[in-house]
Amino acid sequence: MGRIEIHEFISLDGVYENPSWTAEFPFDPRMGEAIARLTGPGSELLLGRRTYEMFAPAWSARTDDDDPGASFFNGARKNVVSSTLKDPEWNNSRVLGRYDADAVRRLRDEVEGSLYVSGSGTLVRALLRDGLVDGLHLFVFPVVLGAGERLFTDEAVSGLRLAETEAYDSGVVHLAYSQG
Repeated sequence: MGRIEIHEFISLDGVYENPSWTAEFPFDPRMGEAIARLTGPGSELLLGRRTYEMFAPAWSARTDDDDPGASFFNGARKNVVSSTLKDPEWNNSRVLGRYDADAVRRLRDEVEGSLYVSGSGTLVRALLRDGLVDGLHLFVFPVVLGAGERLFTDEAVSGLRLAETEAYDSGVVHLAYSQG
């Protein structure tokens, strides 16, 4: 049985949308190592449609020379939760249809590694609501944006337990939670 591992870059005020604002902070290699642990052997991507549509053109053109994560993003199977996406062109992509918690549970049971989720706020909120998150990895950047889509809305999330923390010289903090 696999795991659902979520990775988000988030501001102090909870914004995850368009994380181009992270560029002003040096990328610590230890942060890359933490993210790489989520995308190990047998892992697949689980994405919402909007994130998939942003990732596909960005990652499909990258090589490992550009970014060490390129081989994972381009080689892994990409499972897209969407009721509107048809015929995805990025290799190894398939559309799962609209969100269905039972279908996600079955998919998690089929995966040897993890289902890696990045971005995909609507999907993440549904997974948290349904108690399907094994690991929630928040990389909290020391910036308050004041506007933008927030990961956590008015819906309550319960059962999160702090599993790990790591601080980087840039001021970014990795908070790892388990749910359940």
